[in-house]
Amino acid sequence: MEHDADRACLQSFELHESESRLYVLGTNSDRTLWRLLKIDRSEPSELVIDECSTVYTESEHPDLLKGLDEEHRSTGGIKFVTKFYGIIGFIKFLGPYYMLIITEQKRIGEIFGHPVYQVTRTSMVELANSKTRSTFQNSKDENRYRKILNALDLRKDFFFSYSYHIMRSLQKNLTDPQDGWTLYETIFVWNEYLTRRIRNCLRNTLWTVALVHGFFQQDKFSISGKDIMLTLIARRSRHYAGTRYLKRGVNEKGRVANDVETEQIVYEAVPGPTEVSSVVQNRGSIPLFWSQETSKLNLKPNIILHEMQNNYEATKLHFENLRARYGNPIIILNLIKTRERRESILRREFDKAIKIINKSLSEENHLRFLHWDLHQNSQGKPTNVLDVLLKVAFRALNLTEFFYCQVAPSSETSTQWPTLLNGLDPYLCDDNNSDDTECTEIVGDVSQEDISGSSDSSGNATAEDKFENSGLPPPKLPKFQKGVLRTNCIDCLDRTNVAQYAYGLAALGHQLHALGSVESPELGLEAPLAHHLMHFYERMGDTLAVQYSGSAAHNKVFSAKRGHLKLFIQSQEFFRTLQRHYSNTCIDANKQAAINLFLGYFQPQQGKPALWELESSSGEHNNDLFDDQPSTLKRVKSDGTILHESNASISGSGHCHNEPLSASQPDVQNGFQFPTSETDSLHENEISSACGSGVSHLRYTPTASDVLHVPRAEVEYCHDSGDSNFLDLEWLSTSGNSSDERSIATSTPDVNLSTENVISGIAPDIMENHLAEMQSQKLPRNFVQWVNDSDTFWY
Repeated sequence: MEHDADRACLQSFELHESESRLYVLGTNSDRTLWRLLKIDRSEPSELVIDECSTVYTESEHPDLLKGLDEEHRSTGGIKFVTKFYGIIGFIKFLGPYYMLIITEQKRIGEIFGHPVYQVTRTSMVELANSKTRSTFQNSKDENRYRKILNALDLRKDFFFSYSYHIMRSLQKNLTDPQDGWTLYETIFVWNEYLTRRIRNCLRNTLWTVALVHGFFQQDKFSISGKDIMLTLIARRSRHYAGTRYLKRGVNEKGRVANDVETEQIVYEAVPGPTEVSSVVQNRGSIPLFWSQETSKLNLKPNIILHEMQNNYEATKLHFENLRARYGNPIIILNLIKTRERRESILRREFDKAIKIINKSLSEENHLRFLHWDLHQNSQGKPTNVLDVLLKVAFRALNLTEFFYCQVAPSSETSTQWPTLLNGLDPYLCDDNNSDDTECTEIVGDVSQEDISGSSDSSGNATAEDKFENSGLPPPKLPKFQKGVLRTNCIDCLDRTNVAQYAYGLAALGHQLHALGSVESPELGLEAPLAHHLMHFYERMGDTLAVQYSGSAAHNKVFSAKRGHLKLFIQSQEFFRTLQRHYSNTCIDANKQAAINLFLGYFQPQQGKPALWELESSSGEHNNDLFDDQPSTLKRVKSDGTILHESNASISGSGHCHNEPLSASQPDVQNGFQFPTSETDSLHENEISSACGSGVSHLRYTPTASDVLHVPRAEVEYCHDSGDSNFLDLEWLSTSGNSSDERSIATSTPDVNLSTENVISGIAPDIMENHLAEMQSQKLPRNFVQWVNDSDTFWY
């Protein structure tokens, strides 16, 4: 009984309180067993937790509560507080500990019968009792920290599963099973820090849930008479996490901003032995030290490159991390512009970094790359880029392959994993080794005799014989994904999402072909399934864009593919640009502060500067936050200027885990100097205050005397449309459909148009229509000109 209980999954909880303790009673899905957790309240600034070793039955549950009430009768007994569905973790600011719990959840899907839930409501329970609570109630700093943390809305895009390890890919779950402690240390568990204390205390994870932040969508469709389940999951890394302009590039540990793993899972929705396939791709900020200075008056902040002069060690660390996660090859699809000065500076430096890193690697470990200007190549017909990206996707998929196997699913009531079912032993390769290194055998729940083809107890039958005798078709050989396609643009949102859809479509055809659902592994862009998948990726793109930038994604290519009117597309892009700009300048500082608290990058301490007193909340803080080690950087601005080396801290570069903090410097934009401000944007009820305040989110921008002009030739970059070491660019630009639609590789934008227009690709007459439309709404002409030209406007 106790052995079975230890393996049972606690899914529902009751919280009861007495004057001296909190009691958490947890039960499994069918309420057949109960366990008890005791949390001390006498010392609220210390976390003292005790887990009762006794396992109670459902019939013993009332007696357990009665006994606890009798124990505390002298102080009023125990009181029921709330029912909840898991502990998110514990956090402490300057006063008592708080317990974060999930009070409402919504089922959003399942994988092999294991439900997946979205968080829909949470609560913060203070551990202090009535006697000790008064000590902290009037603390302004304590209340302010609570309000900052509440700015992170856990009801949006946080999901979990009690019995499926949703933070790991399907291939890892089936070939390299993990459980308990190690799962929380993966990069996709956002409450790793919050659960660290209770896990250290109890040495188990029965009482907590592992939260993943990102996107989850699942739907069933029919093809060739089969019901197919399609699942799309995006997992956002907790390392170097944050908002658009406050998290850019890479830090010294090789972690990049906006690091998201996308997994596409396909299997036939039938009970019994079935087949399953998944494919994983990645997006992440360009792994260089770079940043952009937030400006309320400029939609196009300069890109500032910080040269560390260290042979791109952080960039190299990033790709080593990817190789450890996914294996070889690492394929880089870089979509940034070549003809626009701001982005071309990054493209040139990124290309240089890749080639320098490749010189130190063996040929089989070389980084594969394609630099391809999606913006330039979409100037004609935007949907043409999908044809080209689909060709890139097929080539990349041929190199990385995808995961496929047959599995024997567990029963609906079991928490055990499905087992690999095939004619060969499942293997997991050590991704840190070269390709010719032997793989490590993974032994699952299936016996060696069953999976290796060895003889049975009589010595007369192999695994294949058993399938033949049972009337089932012989097992198929598994496939394993080795390597990953890594896609980026500047924000890794809009253009990146289009490319990820193309890769997902190429993979879907191969996945369905492996499942025997289609005859050909190639799905065309006009296939009904392609439109269905496009809806998935469009929703994922919007969700990830809101998380990182504050607005839905710019979906010009998807909208054009659906045949939407050009004016509708341009209007949608225009308003999303404004929404994103407002969020970046007015909201993101508060959001970044909340993320830093939640992830433990900033930990309040008595006698140390408060979060709102720091120069910037964008750094990835730790206990060494106030280390005074200087950092020497060289900053190259995208307008062709280079900044001299300085020991001054550069806010927002986000390159250093222990970045020194110095006094805020005046913000200079277009000749205007704004005074520093210590306005408290989070004071009392001003958590969503106007953008004139912010959580110390002023940044250092050089004065005119700091700027040294560099000759134009030093910052110019080639104007070709692409560069690659793993595919033929001439082949890439050749036609797959009509010749007029395949001229995209050599098409160039109108020289009279800015390639970084707020609404990219809009002709002058269309802009005039927008001008007339907005003026009809009596908007000031200066404002309209600012929106159109991204320049400072004046009143």
